[in-house]
Amino acid sequence: MPQRRSKRVAAGSNKGGVGKTGWVEMVAAALAEMGRKVLVVDVDPQANVSRRMGRPYRKEQPFVTISEVVKSGEVGCAADAIVPVGWGGIYAEQIDIIPSRFDLENRISEAAVIGSRGRLARALEGVDDRYDFTLFDCQPSLGHLTQLALAAADYGVALVEPEYDGVEGAIRFRDFINDEINRKEMGNLDLTFAAAIPSLVDGRLAGHAHHLGTLPGILGEGQVWAPIPLRSVVKDAADEAQPLSAQGSRGTEMREVYKAAAERMIKEFV
Repeated sequence: MPQRRSKRVAAGSNKGGVGKTGWVEMVAAALAEMGRKVLVVDVDPQANVSRRMGRPYRKEQPFVTISEVVKSGEVGCAADAIVPVGWGGIYAEQIDIIPSRFDLENRISEAAVIGSRGRLARALEGVDDRYDFTLFDCQPSLGHLTQLALAAADYGVALVEPEYDGVEGAIRFRDFINDEINRKEMGNLDLTFAAAIPSLVDGRLAGHAHHLGTLPGILGEGQVWAPIPLRSVVKDAADEAQPLSAQGSRGTEMREVYKAAAERMIKEFV
């Protein structure tokens, strides 16, 4: 069997509001601008990355979502849910998404079903071979939905808001991945914790500077990537369900930041 081309990366934390969804969205855009094919998989019932990338669920116009994919768990069934992002131009050509919706919550109650953790991995089997990267936007927890993504992923990256609770959430995410028992239970012993990425960094705050300085010692030298600064233009793009490029010159600085993050991913994972 030919080796899968796509590198699967799960972005998570055991804390919400740390910039995880924004990172997935904007790094996917940066990778597309660099000519890479990307599949975004929304594994969060909040479905924020689906909305931001132009694929919100509307009951009057239903479509297959990650909820139906996980419920089935059949080999290759994820293909039925893949659609281009709702952005135009190169993004629609280079980025596809498996959207989410609120009823993904219903899959949590199925956690005790035999083989349930492997459902997403089976559903993606043979499906994402043509992509360079598959990016999972995980729920901000270590529960069943996050474990579905981790069971399918090659790498886990933690988004870290440089505040006490944000650091603790990243540590718990890292420790969960690094625990061999957890990886064995998920059927994915090769899963690797790859990086901690400081996000929503406010250079005006002394507390943020302090935590940034301590992160390498806590989360590992060489595993702390370049920080993602807090900028209103990222929120504006998210609110308007647009890529940063649609913000014109206002988006230039952050496009460069995410380009650097995408280049680091290519260097580390390809």
